[in-house]
Amino acid sequence: MGKNNIIGKHLIADFSGAAYQTDREKIEYAMRSAATHAGATVLNVKLHSFASNGGITGVALLAESHISVHSWPELDYIAFDIFMCGKAEPELALQWLKEFFKPVRVTTQLIERAAP
Repeated sequence: MGKNNIIGKHLIADFSGAAYQTDREKIEYAMRSAATHAGATVLNVKLHSFASNGGITGVALLAESHISVHSWPELDYIAFDIFMCGKAEPELALQWLKEFFKPVRVTTQLIERAAP
């Protein structure tokens, strides 16, 4: 596959020791802001809080794809998937999320999504 087939970038980010792992309002704000910083258009955000541990799961639906989040406060861990097509830049979304959540440790993977 050549670079011409790339239709988007999918960033996988794992945060340890991050703030706001159980704060639904702050997570929604961060996801909306991250999308805006990346040049993406937010269509809708849907989050769910788990009563058992306070963890949150959800997705920001973007015109350019999505940002999803899953938090496990009992493990001090948040997982983000940032998939964006077109001119949107998932790296800028990740930069914003890191500044907002201030994780102690971050690991990332970048996958270039390509049409066959």
